[in-house]
Amino acid sequence: MRPLNKDSDPVLYFEHSTASNHVIAHARLNVESTLNSLSLDMIESLSTMIDHWRQRDDIVALIFSGAGDRAFCAGGDIQALYHAIKENHASGSLVNSYPFDFFEREYRLDFQIHTFPKPVIAIGHGVVMGGGLGIFSAADYRVVTERSRVAMPEVTIGLFPDAGQTWLLRNMEPHYAIFLGVTGSHINAADALEIGLGTHSLDSDARSQLIDDLCASDFSSDINETIDAVLLDLPMASLPDKQIDLIPENLSVAKAPSEVVLDIKNLQGESEWIDRGISAMEGGCPTTIGITLEQIKRSYDMSLAEVFQMEIVIGTHCANNEDFMEGVRALLIEKDNNPSWKYKNMNDLPVSYVQGHFKDPWVGIPNPLSDLGE
Repeated sequence: MRPLNKDSDPVLYFEHSTASNHVIAHARLNVESTLNSLSLDMIESLSTMIDHWRQRDDIVALIFSGAGDRAFCAGGDIQALYHAIKENHASGSLVNSYPFDFFEREYRLDFQIHTFPKPVIAIGHGVVMGGGLGIFSAADYRVVTERSRVAMPEVTIGLFPDAGQTWLLRNMEPHYAIFLGVTGSHINAADALEIGLGTHSLDSDARSQLIDDLCASDFSSDINETIDAVLLDLPMASLPDKQIDLIPENLSVAKAPSEVVLDIKNLQGESEWIDRGISAMEGGCPTTIGITLEQIKRSYDMSLAEVFQMEIVIGTHCANNEDFMEGVRALLIEKDNNPSWKYKNMNDLPVSYVQGHFKDPWVGIPNPLSDLGE
């Protein structure tokens, strides 16, 4: 099996022939050194190729996978975002548009995947976080393995669950959405299946067999039934124990953010997993917690396009404000793990400051994603 492009390219593309002379498109993220994290170049390449495949009648399905054994995709290229944002802040003006270009094109890519006209299969082996979770959660078939490790860790860097994670959060039980969104807790394959994020489990050693069996299949009739049959016939993962059942249903976005945080803190001692989440929340960005709860609350009345339009508003504010840059500095650049957040705790966080992240930051121009869904 040879890719359509160079082996060294950051995304490899394949077209697999099937027994019925149809074609399965396949994009493999191919930067193992960064856990297949997404750069702007990778996003633009994927978007172009997906648009090409969208036009083809012979394509019956689209597969996403990650190179190597450690990760599907660990997120976006946060360090590139950091350096561009720092450059803008230092100059006091927009001298580097990279952050805003990145957010717009990443969200467009995720919308492309959500709306792809043929079934999309994502093999979420290893780390699935941030922008990687955006791709994974946009797929119709979200396959997890015994080594899947999924998270929305944005609270630790002062960002927010983006790349379509708003849509993911609004479609799971609210208490799960709140806990995972504000603590950034890592979940395993059993948890992902429990909350509806994962649709199928697969033994990690059977990942190549999945593609082989799909290629050996006849797609002349119902495509989804054919994919379902292949997945059901493959060895399932030996799942770890679920962790997520300990989250109580009393968590609610109808409560004030400080009350939600207190409800979560009151879970201290329930399990080591719960305690790790509480610790991450307590060291995380209060503004992110406020944004996350507000975005979940607003999402229930939104279409998919409106969700992405909201996310780019929030993302633009995060790039213009201080916490995101400070969080990345503390966690990933200088690694002192001592971020100095604008607001130190939830009691100090003004409601007006959180709400300001949802107001259009552009003057005299439309939302950059206003055309989604047209």
